[in-house]
Amino acid sequence: MRQELQSLPKTLAEDVARNLVMVARLLDEDPEAAYGYSRVALRLASRVAAVREAAGFAAYANQKYSEALAEFRAARRMTGSVELWPVMADCERGLGRPEKALDMAGAPEVHKLDKAGQVEMRLVAAGARRDMGQLDAAIVTLQSPELASHSVQPWTARLRYAYADALLAAGREQEAREWFAKAVESDRDGSTDASDRLAELDGVEFMDALDEDEDEDEDEDETGSGSGGDVERSSAEDGDED
Repeated sequence: MRQELQSLPKTLAEDVARNLVMVARLLDEDPEAAYGYSRVALRLASRVAAVREAAGFAAYANQKYSEALAEFRAARRMTGSVELWPVMADCERGLGRPEKALDMAGAPEVHKLDKAGQVEMRLVAAGARRDMGQLDAAIVTLQSPELASHSVQPWTARLRYAYADALLAAGREQEAREWFAKAVESDRDGSTDASDRLAELDGVEFMDALDEDEDEDEDEDETGSGSGGDVERSSAEDGDED
């Protein structure tokens, strides 16, 4: 990205870089703010591929799929790279065109993707199958050497999670539980909520700690009021005896 920005005047490159840094920082926690920064960068340097790609991801995070797809296509034209192919296909899903996403999953570009990209494409294709109500086909799509592998890769948790979720949607609860457990084992950075899904299947209920504290405070207040009443009655009784 820094190399691409070298084509710009230094001051302009620095301004664009600052906005791209903010896009990266905010994309997960505040996608709307990230989108705003991406629009500034796009206005400053629309002919830089990295800017178009960042703008695409910011739009994608805000479910602006048509806009995201346009930016990804622009970035691809500039670089000739196929690495954005899976997310472009997922934009087609977001636009209600799962058939188009499946066409892209079978395109020659997929063979040019690295392993991570091919796994991502498989996830998108399975999602498209589910969009079309083809649950069994979605399950088969996810069955792959990467799913069966015992080695843990950056994509392993998400792949296992998607498989478990598809099994559960198909009513295969016991198998789903097994794969949610496997997803938990491989989810080292908490990228999925597999542990919560597994707990739900096991019938474990979670209580909000704040609500629990409030209930305890209320109980203490009620107990305190009752004790005070008892003391007052005792005092009154003592006075009567006097």
